[in-house]
Amino acid sequence: MSQKRNPPTQGLLLPYSSTHPFSLIPLSSRSSVQSLLKSLLDPLQPFFSPLKSRIRIPGATAVRFDQTASEVEGICRPLWGLACLLAGGGSYHGTNLWIEGIKNGVDPDGPEFWSYPLDNDQRMVEMCPLGFALAVVPGIWEGIGEKGRRDLENWLGNSINEKNMPNTNWLWFRVFANLGLKKNGGKFSQERLDADIEHLETFYRGDGWSNDGPEGIHQMDYYSSSFAIHFLQLVYSNLAGKDEPARAAEFKKRAQMAALDLAHYYDEQGRSIPFGRSVGYRFAMVSFWGALAYADVELPAPLTWGMVKGIVLRHLRWWQTQHDMWSPSGTLTVGYSYPNMYMAENYNSPGSPYWACLAFICLAVPETHPFWTSKEEDHWSVIPKVKALKQPGHIMSNLGGHCMLLSSGQACSYPMKGTHAKYGCFAYSSTYAYSVPPGLFTLEQYALASQLGLSDDGGEYWKTRRLSTSAMEEREGSPVLVSIWAPFVDVQIKTYLIPPKEETPNWHLRVHHILAGREVMTADGSFAICNEREEDGRYLGLYDATKGEGTQPKLIGNYDLLTPEAWAPGRKGAFAVSKKAGAVGIRALEDGVAGGKERMANLVNADPNSNLVESRTTIPTLQGTIKKGEKVWYVTAVYAKPPPANGKKGARKDLDGWDKLPEIPKWLKDEISKSSGNGSKL
Repeated sequence: MSQKRNPPTQGLLLPYSSTHPFSLIPLSSRSSVQSLLKSLLDPLQPFFSPLKSRIRIPGATAVRFDQTASEVEGICRPLWGLACLLAGGGSYHGTNLWIEGIKNGVDPDGPEFWSYPLDNDQRMVEMCPLGFALAVVPGIWEGIGEKGRRDLENWLGNSINEKNMPNTNWLWFRVFANLGLKKNGGKFSQERLDADIEHLETFYRGDGWSNDGPEGIHQMDYYSSSFAIHFLQLVYSNLAGKDEPARAAEFKKRAQMAALDLAHYYDEQGRSIPFGRSVGYRFAMVSFWGALAYADVELPAPLTWGMVKGIVLRHLRWWQTQHDMWSPSGTLTVGYSYPNMYMAENYNSPGSPYWACLAFICLAVPETHPFWTSKEEDHWSVIPKVKALKQPGHIMSNLGGHCMLLSSGQACSYPMKGTHAKYGCFAYSSTYAYSVPPGLFTLEQYALASQLGLSDDGGEYWKTRRLSTSAMEEREGSPVLVSIWAPFVDVQIKTYLIPPKEETPNWHLRVHHILAGREVMTADGSFAICNEREEDGRYLGLYDATKGEGTQPKLIGNYDLLTPEAWAPGRKGAFAVSKKAGAVGIRALEDGVAGGKERMANLVNADPNSNLVESRTTIPTLQGTIKKGEKVWYVTAVYAKPPPANGKKGARKDLDGWDKLPEIPKWLKDEISKSSGNGSKL
């Protein structure tokens, strides 16, 4: 359908080398965070529809739902931030745009009607921020008038209560749709609200953690905490606590338990560890911590409000350094540190990134709360450097300046682009983000960072770990993740993930026992790292110790696999050193191990835009071949040393630990010894 195009309205323009106002605000106080939010809202104003009921955020990319729903996302998701600002006593000059837009959007006779939701409709998601806004900002209900209130009751309550919804965190969205109406005396369904919460309770697994779905699915990503479940439980505790004190107390208790785990996902610089789907919601990853304050949870020792405040503000400050995440008109883009459709989900419209506004729940917290009055502190001074988390199947570590997690067993319950990278990697890092495949032809396109890939066609197509059975075990007093997986029906793999030790803090071990029913090539990748020279931005050259950057062996790229200078023995390994990002590398330790199989090391020149943070990367990789019928052991040591925090000056020692290899634990040597031979079982 053709549409009439009007002359553009002046908004924010980011020309060459300019900086978004978001990045220019010194963050320390509540008022500074209010200004930060406004710098997100202001660029949206030229993109309102004529009757203000929709926002068409620049991008024009399609999603699995209709364009109207995409533009409803555009107006509703920023409400997370605007409602928190207003609920906390703040003001915003554009508030009436949203009130007018809501009134016109729910008018079934109007030209910009949002349409009623069908089963499993995206509009249901956007009812959650709208319901929350109604609950905390009475002026919205009052401002839309009598007809608007009647229309809103029909659109928000009556329609969603009669429709089917996915058996996931989505059920919380219907809870908040009803809660928003209830808080304003509108027509709602208490029966549906109660039934949804009761069903959501079946997702609870223990230790404070809820799964994002029913039994048979192991998916505990940011939806279990900041994006949805924990966040919404805490908000509900605040809004419905007087009516349901027992339920509110239980939700707070779970948050107390989970907080001691979730603290491990944020490093000293404020970065979170990217893991799972929808990380394009960016700073929403920190919203759990503001919600703790909003629900006035009593913090579990040893956490303090200064530490919670520090997690939030450092996180926002880090995003202030990501200057490429904006469109030229100053709106958020689909992507992470830069616009990136390869990592996007099929439900990420141009308006989707504004789920990030969850982070501003802290603005609904009174300025007298200790969250705001406390001095920022670092939580890493009081929590363990290594901790096993049973429920998500993660081993967290922060040794040698590197905050990371080892992971086994999680998977998405439905076909998702790059699902093996989002859930199946062996390790995830706050410094070295995961990579997704821009294509499906050769290693350069698969970009197998922190993954083991196997190919049975000579290296054209590769399969990695997606589904696995896993167990958290303890060996000699240390946690170990053990997973069993099968990339092909006749190839079995048992993988052991062993966290770093104090003696070798920049190394972790990844051990694979492989039984091959067919001949396969293997590629075991380290973390991906920035592939740009400091002086001119070109690809890294051969390592130069005087410059403190480069690769070993030489990075050839251009799909050239035959150049001798590009390869090194697996025991010698491969590494890459970047002035911007520190050093990563990989070495094979299976020499002399019973059943060990020789591998070679090289640098994979990953296709551009495969990594979430760095648009040009290389991946140190070990490659080998296993013959049909062979049973082999791969013992892989993975090195990672980020640059000094906060740009500290002084001599860099990026390869300081490269030649101090980690020991193969005795228990592992014993297991390898016992399993020698060519039997048919691992």
